[in-house]
Amino acid sequence: MKKIILLLFVLAFSFSGCEKDDICDANTVTTARLVISFYDVTNSSVLKNVTNLKITGEGMTDGVVFNGSSLINGSTVSIPLKTNADATTFSFILNSGSTNPALVNEDILKFNYAREELFVSRACGFKTEYTLDPLTPYVLTDAAIGDQKWIQYIAVKNSTIANENETHLEIYF
Repeated sequence: MKKIILLLFVLAFSFSGCEKDDICDANTVTTARLVISFYDVTNSSVLKNVTNLKITGEGMTDGVVFNGSSLINGSTVSIPLKTNADATTFSFILNSGSTNPALVNEDILKFNYAREELFVSRACGFKTEYTLDPLTPYVLTDAAIGDQKWIQYIAVKNSTIANENETHLEIYF
């Protein structure tokens, strides 16, 4: 009888250290990326697909991977902002990898923002929400003097970047 009680006691004691599994649910909203949609500059209501767009972060050689590729062919893209700085700079290279160098055009976009860290849960940790600077949300420059900017106009649609369910910026080209 003492052996059974001792066995039950050891068994109960061994499970007393177990904790609930902390797994961050895939549906939990974490740090959102900046969502950019591309539009036709001649008809501002029409989404326009970019061709072989490569977006590269400052100081990086590889492009941002979107849908399994670093070349974007579509009308919308989501890019990450730095969580440890108040600005992020990207090169937007249109027709990247083209055999005709005259078709390749690079513009540089620097995004300025404020950051706020919010606690999500013990399993998920913290997330960062961004608010684009109201005075200078971005700075657009041309990478090469000889060509013109391919980005003609940028409109801020939502300055708060808290989720990826809406467009934050519209780029017209």
